Amino acid sequence: MLTWLTRNSLDFPPLEKALREPNGLLAAGGDLSADRLISAYRHGCFPWFQDGQPILWWSPDPRTVLFPEELHVSRSLGKVLRQSRYRVTFDQDFASVIKACAAPRSYANETWITGSMQAAYVELH
Repeated sequence: MLTWLTRNSLDFPPLEKALREPNGLLAAGGDLSADRLISAYRHGCFPWFQDGQPILWWSPDPRTVLFPEELHVSRSLGKVLRQSRYRVTFDQDFASVIKACAAPRSYANETWITGSMQAAYVELH
């Protein structure tokens, strides 16, 4: 059974309560405040929803976790980077990056990075 979050509590249900189908759906509701986003990520879940839906919180299994300090740059990628065809930067213009990521793709008319989600992550940043 899906847990509905309230605005009054930042608590999430145990990850074991996530649904198997759809894979990882843990809870719905709440808000996108910076405090709730931090609580969600610490708890192992994240928001993912579309306009017109309630906020949905997910923790799919299996889940990919990237550790930047463990990044292995392959020989071919290293060669491309050394050719200086691309410029790699960090933390330069977060708001513009998230806005560009939210643009609908050629194969889909909608995006899961809604306006409310953009605003929440810019505030969190």
